[in-house]
Amino acid sequence: MSDNAHDSHTGPIKTPAQLLWTSFFSFVVPVFIIIGLVYFVTSAQKPTTGTLSQADAVSAEIATAKRIARVGTVELQANAGPRVPANGEQVYKAQCAACHDSGAVGAPKFGDAAAWSARIGLGYDALLNSALKGKNNMNAQGGGTYSDYEIGRAVVYMANAAGGKLDEPAAPEGAAAPVVAAAPAAPVMAAAPAPAAAAPAAATTVASAADGEALYKKACMACHVAGVAGAPKFGDKAAWAPRLALGVDGLTASVIKGKNAMPPKGGAATASDAEIKAAVAYMVAAAK
Repeated sequence: MSDNAHDSHTGPIKTPAQLLWTSFFSFVVPVFIIIGLVYFVTSAQKPTTGTLSQADAVSAEIATAKRIARVGTVELQANAGPRVPANGEQVYKAQCAACHDSGAVGAPKFGDAAAWSARIGLGYDALLNSALKGKNNMNAQGGGTYSDYEIGRAVVYMANAAGGKLDEPAAPEGAAAPVVAAAPAAPVMAAAPAPAAAAPAAATTVASAADGEALYKKACMACHVAGVAGAPKFGDKAAWAPRLALGVDGLTASVIKGKNAMPPKGGAATASDAEIKAAVAYMVAAAK
């Protein structure tokens, strides 16, 4: 009777070995289970290849730049009548040459028949669609603000320079006709006019800070936002520090001549030297 009473007041652990195994399964095993779960969750978030290739890194930077880019900009311009559409060469030099002259980030080089042959085989509509919507590392419309018609003319210009025979796209209704210079009038015999006072010297062209920002957004940001092809990122003080020692004038000279993967004038062939200098000053100010 006394033995039964004693057993009713004791627990299931009766020996030191039972106590040891109970402690092990109660504390040690859950710790290992938690460590295993943490390792499984964190390893699932890592890239399968271990390290990103250079092309993947550039794509990731461009994708990030697109996400943080401004939704839109507002530009106020004087109403000077219908704007004459730019031709293919003008659009190419102003917008496309920055990457296609050097083949940056996989862009087919201008005039390279081998690089363009497969693309030309897709036809004009497919090439235009890729240019308008963007493809791989190229932003929509190459990052520019030209009309669909002007982008189409640039597509034809580049394709035909590489051996294509694409027809010029039809101009949209209401588009302004190209400006044609008037023929000089026939000379008229008249008495020689009295000597006029010497005309004042032409004022030196100076571009404003707003001009520099506008040119940056139009031509420079395509590479400098994401650091494409080694371009120093906009506002990156560490990347710009060794370049600032050259000063605005020295940097402007490099841009005008072109350097490394950057074509002359950064691809903005129609920009004046003053506008280039203003764009350089705008970028320099952001990196100080």
